[in-house]
Amino acid sequence: MRNSKVFWLLSLVLVLSAFLAACGGGEDTSTEPSDSEGDKEKESASGEMDSVQELNLMESAEIPTMDSALAEDAVAFNIMNNVNEGLYRLNQENVAEPAVAEGEPEISEDGLTYTFKLRDAKWSDGSPVTAQDFVFSWQRAVDPATGSPYGPYMMAGTIKNAAAISEGKMDKAELGVEAKDEKTLVVTLERPVPYFMSLMAFGTFLPQKEAFVTEKGDAYASNSENLLYNGPFTLTNWDGTGLTWTMEKNPEYWDAETVKLDKINVDVVKESGTGVNLYTSGEKDRAGLSGEYAMQYADDPEVVRELEPTVFYLKFNQERNGKETPLANVNIRKAISMAYNKQDLVDVVLANGSLPADFLVPTEFTFDESKKDFREVNGKMNEFNAEEAKKLWETGLKELGVTEVTLEMLGGDSELAKKMDEYMKSQLEGNLEGLTINLKAVPFAVRLELDEKQDYDIQNSGWGPDYQDPMTFLDLFVTGSAQNKMGYSNPEFDKLIEQAKGELAQDIPARWEAMAKAEKILIEDDAAIAGIYQRGIMSLQKPYVHDIVVHPFGGDFSYKWAYISGKE
Repeated sequence: MRNSKVFWLLSLVLVLSAFLAACGGGEDTSTEPSDSEGDKEKESASGEMDSVQELNLMESAEIPTMDSALAEDAVAFNIMNNVNEGLYRLNQENVAEPAVAEGEPEISEDGLTYTFKLRDAKWSDGSPVTAQDFVFSWQRAVDPATGSPYGPYMMAGTIKNAAAISEGKMDKAELGVEAKDEKTLVVTLERPVPYFMSLMAFGTFLPQKEAFVTEKGDAYASNSENLLYNGPFTLTNWDGTGLTWTMEKNPEYWDAETVKLDKINVDVVKESGTGVNLYTSGEKDRAGLSGEYAMQYADDPEVVRELEPTVFYLKFNQERNGKETPLANVNIRKAISMAYNKQDLVDVVLANGSLPADFLVPTEFTFDESKKDFREVNGKMNEFNAEEAKKLWETGLKELGVTEVTLEMLGGDSELAKKMDEYMKSQLEGNLEGLTINLKAVPFAVRLELDEKQDYDIQNSGWGPDYQDPMTFLDLFVTGSAQNKMGYSNPEFDKLIEQAKGELAQDIPARWEAMAKAEKILIEDDAAIAGIYQRGIMSLQKPYVHDIVVHPFGGDFSYKWAYISGKE
């Protein structure tokens, strides 16, 4: 969701970008650092917990929404992962384990029916979490009237009848989820799904209490008072639009005895320099690093590093306001995709361990039965090549019958986001004669709106995985996908994705080959999107902070096991 998280590209060192979504559109929230081997050493050396269990953090953007049916970005999914809980959650080893579900489900022989028994979990108002809460939430997420960006995407082709419901062809009551009684939830699938348990840890599948949602009406999820929580923490002091909020330990949480932190104070900080200053002054316990700050603190003993399975790329919008854009021309797209130096970008602008991304599916993320990285199948595609880019550009201009093209690049409003976009503008205009790039920097919430309306030319975007499989990246771009807001459609690509989800689902080698072919069509042949980088995180973290868990998909971090030791 990493998100996947809709993971989106927001702050660009935040690093560039939510995980839209998933997690995400996704958004780069690199002000939120990650643990590393160095952290494990600190943890093992830690003594007793401090009397004050309070963590002070930074986020790179405001929370766009706390409605799990509407969430599509990394910030929202990260908060939800800590204040709510679904059937499963990712544990400290990033393995999906039972959460609200009490033990493993009973699975039918054909792999299509899952029967979950629920534990005695409670909402923050003291009422029980029931099977009907999941039925209501999932039906609401897939109902086209809700307008969920993730519900149809996550459920169609997976939960029975989800696709037809999302298209308005069936009633939401026909969704393959049923409450046999208060503690028994039965889920029926369209097809066997090997990664189904990891899906159950994703934010879109969180429960919602129908009576509460109905009572609140339009006010539901508008602020922290109009929400219910069933996770390790509750959200407080959030007014729906503000730059600060708090998470406090939830006494009603079924596993409250495991939670050590009493409070987490969060402030939105968009400038990396400000974040570093807050860290060095002792006001914040973690701070993301990039560019000059990454180089300045590279050898600091409090630095932690990690390569994430989150990829950032340019989205090329081929149709805007009902009219074709110059980006509808494949040679124009290919030229742009090869006209910027990704290596210099990650080495100089980011300088935080990120890798150039001449691909979509990240490296060190998924492996076949022989432990071969999926990334090795296609390798790099459309690498930086200024001379080839110029030739493609000239061909594209001739095909369009023009000598000049002006395009708008939509990006984030953080300090580093602006620097990154300026770098891209300089590279593209310098290598492609006749190209003018107009930069448009807006707050993240505005970017989500513009993406939804498909009102942009080029957009810095990103995606973190929602589950551990190449499909979490590839099926974003099938025709009609809620995440495909750029006018792209290729029947051959669509067919390969459908085969990988259907007839090839149990044939692992053939399935991987189909997905690899699909990625090649998307990146190399069609240049529908253009890779920028795979995110590396370099952060400062206080040595008294322990056991923050970093996740490769879904919410970026879990604070359930975190604690403070050695600050006092």
